Amino acid sequence: MAFMRSHCVDYSLQSNASSGMGVAPNIRETFVELQMKKAFRYVIFKIEEKQKQVVVEKTGATTESYDDFLASLPENDCRYALYDFDFVTGENVQKSKIFFIAWSPSTSRIRAKMLYSTSKDRIKHELDGFHYEIQATDPSEVDIEVLRERAH
Repeated sequence: MAFMRSHCVDYSLQSNASSGMGVAPNIRETFVELQMKKAFRYVIFKIEEKQKQVVVEKTGATTESYDDFLASLPENDCRYALYDFDFVTGENVQKSKIFFIAWSPSTSRIRAKMLYSTSKDRIKHELDGFHYEIQATDPSEVDIEVLRERAH
């Protein structure tokens, strides 16, 4: 009788040019701190090519503004980010939605765009639980009004 083996994929350990980078072990923990503990307003992730993984580059304090977040995104390089967007509904209820932002400015290097593109599914897998995704190539696509429209 033949015996079938099931294969589990450990996304944190795989990394090569065609499938993107691995993910640092603290990525999920940092996401939970933003999502459940409200420890941060935002988290910015970058690819460390030498380590062959996505790492936390910066966390923003809950007191930081959306402008502070935007200023943390490099003008000419790609990043992933999470932003915890607070708003008040038409019924005057305080709400919060988490946005995953894939920042890939048109001025960034083609290699960077390719690396971030091929690694996006892996990091999204680790960040399971965000509400909305935005793919942005210029600042107008991450304007605060874009988040407001999506959140309502």
